[in-house]
Amino acid sequence: MRIVQKYGGSSLADGERLRAAAQRVSQLARQGVQVIVVVSAQGDTTDELIERARLINPRGAAREMDAYLAAGEQFSASLMAMALGAMGVSAVSLCGWQAGILTDDVYGNARILGLSNDRIMKELENDNVVVVAGFQGISQRGDITTLGRGGSDTTAVALAAFLKADLCQIFTDVDGIYDRDPRIYPDAQRFSEISYEKMLRLIQNGAQVLHDRSVELARAYDLKIEVLSSLTGAPGTIVG
Repeated sequence: MRIVQKYGGSSLADGERLRAAAQRVSQLARQGVQVIVVVSAQGDTTDELIERARLINPRGAAREMDAYLAAGEQFSASLMAMALGAMGVSAVSLCGWQAGILTDDVYGNARILGLSNDRIMKELENDNVVVVAGFQGISQRGDITTLGRGGSDTTAVALAAFLKADLCQIFTDVDGIYDRDPRIYPDAQRFSEISYEKMLRLIQNGAQVLHDRSVELARAYDLKIEVLSSLTGAPGTIVG
């Protein structure tokens, strides 16, 4: 069995949460499941990096900003691999370009075109958990690109589709998809299942649980996504 799990920034915000995510991954790996983990930058790291860059150059070149911002996810990927190693699970971290995530040349909002190598499959065949830095790839001209806000969702769905995974799970700080933001509206209703079309409409109306391109990609490949809480791991919402 092959599973892709994505952990957002809030799910990795500190050492305790990162180790809890690694524990969940390690349990799957010990059951013989091939696991690909996609990670976002920890907490508010991306915002902090942007602010630092603005102090140097308020209008930094888009190419250089992509190369710079990609570092946040790389930190998370290496830390996750180290956390798994501390638990006795063999893991390897890969940047987007190492994983072969090929994109177009639109800096800051690139689209994934496909996989340009078989590095992930080789690592899985060597019984490694593969931890991929989300939100990034490499363009056809060889430059680091980023996928826009929420792009790690798209990384996870793309890898699940291209690698024919049995399941794609998106772990976040809420326990599924709601008709309204449950952190603001106590009477918000949670969906057990939701169609791609209805999910896209929610996103258009401001929902930020999933990246719109990830849903479009899942629909194109008829891939179901499960959105669930990283705090509880209880069953969430199936999108598809």
